[in-house]
Amino acid sequence: MRIAFTILIGIHGVIHLFGFLKGFGLSEFKAISEPITKSLGILWLLTALLFLFTLILLWSNKTWWIMGIIATILSQWLIVMYWKDAKYGTIVNAIMLIAIVFAYASFHFKQKVNKEITQLLTAASVPNNQTLQQVSDLPIPVQRWIKKSGILDKGPVKTIDLEQELQMLMSPEQETWQHGKATQHFSISPPAFHWKVNLHMNPVLEVVGRDQFENGKGEMTIKILSLLPVVNAKSNEKLNQATLQRYLAEIVWFPSAALSPYITWEGVNENSAKAIMSINGTTGSGTFHFDQEGTFEKFVAQRYKDVEEHAKPIEWSVTSNKTEVRDGVWIPVELEATWKLEEQDWTWLKLKIGAVNYKTN
Repeated sequence: MRIAFTILIGIHGVIHLFGFLKGFGLSEFKAISEPITKSLGILWLLTALLFLFTLILLWSNKTWWIMGIIATILSQWLIVMYWKDAKYGTIVNAIMLIAIVFAYASFHFKQKVNKEITQLLTAASVPNNQTLQQVSDLPIPVQRWIKKSGILDKGPVKTIDLEQELQMLMSPEQETWQHGKATQHFSISPPAFHWKVNLHMNPVLEVVGRDQFENGKGEMTIKILSLLPVVNAKSNEKLNQATLQRYLAEIVWFPSAALSPYITWEGVNENSAKAIMSINGTTGSGTFHFDQEGTFEKFVAQRYKDVEEHAKPIEWSVTSNKTEVRDGVWIPVELEATWKLEEQDWTWLKLKIGAVNYKTN
């Protein structure tokens, strides 16, 4: 798509260059029947250069749309002046304008996301309860898990950054997995996360999403091409609880959070324990299952899949398929999430963990 756009705008810029050549008598350029003065010829050259710089910025992943809007405005002004011969150039400028709108939307979305991430990381503080003495107060399966992970060897963990590759299904009827990449940031004190995902639905269509948990509240945003909203949910008790339970499930990537005062534990059996998390009026729970050595195997909770008024919680599980060391910590790196629907078990998410960074200060 970017290559096709580059070719189109490149040709458009070359045509403007011929306007300059005609103005200085260097080319007849019969496509424009009216004469072009030297002063206007300079404007044709300037427009061509602006389109060239726009393409350079585009391939440099810079804010090309700023240069693009200037080039498009100047180009359209010249087209209006020579409307009889140049009017079809308006089509290219219209395409350019649409691309600029989506590029600005993407820029604005990224700016918003970066601001939220900065706020999360700035608000984080170093927990003061991540010690072996605290571990001894937990159910035996949880003790084995924390010790097995090696997380306490890193000292008190303040924030966690990780990269993800994922496959996702949007509905139980969908058969083709959508591929995407995500980045996620966590803090333990206070408990919060920020998750940003890019899904490629096809070579043209990209969907971006942002989930956030902060102060016991959850938010979910999904947009097509960073502009067209598909989901924008917040200020909902069901969403708050579901997002809290997601945070609870994801402490498998930073087990020291199990020592936090907002989580209480109840032993279930020799390999399982129930966690109850409560923060700022939002409460949720789930059961962690481990093997005999303390490696995480599965998390199960009754969780809201939908947040409509009459929605009811159903079984939701996260299963580990592979465990490895990341940044010195033994964590699950390949996982699947499944909803237990009335008619079937629907696995809708497959996740692979890439780089992980634990920050202690």
